[in-house]
Amino acid sequence: MRARTVRLRADATRNRERIISVARDAIVELGPDMALDEVARRAGVGNATLYRHFADRTELIREVTLSVMARTAQLAEDALAEEADAFSALRRFVFEAVGERIGAMCPLLSQTFDHQDPAVGEHMRRLAGSITAIMDRAQSAGQLRDDIGVGDLMVALTQLTRPLPGTGCVGFDRFVHRHLQLFLDGLSAPARSELVGAAATLEDLQGCHK
Repeated sequence: MRARTVRLRADATRNRERIISVARDAIVELGPDMALDEVARRAGVGNATLYRHFADRTELIREVTLSVMARTAQLAEDALAEEADAFSALRRFVFEAVGERIGAMCPLLSQTFDHQDPAVGEHMRRLAGSITAIMDRAQSAGQLRDDIGVGDLMVALTQLTRPLPGTGCVGFDRFVHRHLQLFLDGLSAPARSELVGAAATLEDLQGCHK
């Protein structure tokens, strides 16, 4: 009985993770109003299984966004720990964050969720801290211009990787990677121009939607 219980719990965990992964891709492709029946179909589970894990669309989108934030923060932490060169760590993080579809999730987080939610606050602080650490290291090394902040980086990632629903654009990632490289070249020090305004923080981005 114990082995069966463990197996059932493992199956439930896998189902939950698969639903979150599929829902992330569905949000990118179809937008946050995607049909939950379609998410269940793509995940290979019944509707009852989906609703057993997530009471409604809002809860599912919240969990997807928190998952993406956690995974993105982990990418930043791994890049910082494993890359000897400071700008290489930043570059690695930027390109890997694209794979997490961070551009699709950031607008949802800014516009939809209660920022007094403890889980949202915890994930936001971890994400901001991990990206700040990468940027601080590159700025200290003189490789990253010193007039930008975490918010500037996230705005660029969001805009450059924002999905284009309904366009039928095949191979969109190849354009994203090309333009991210151009963006990274513009971040390198010494700066070739003086930016207007002050460096942006994640708190500044949240304030835009209040």
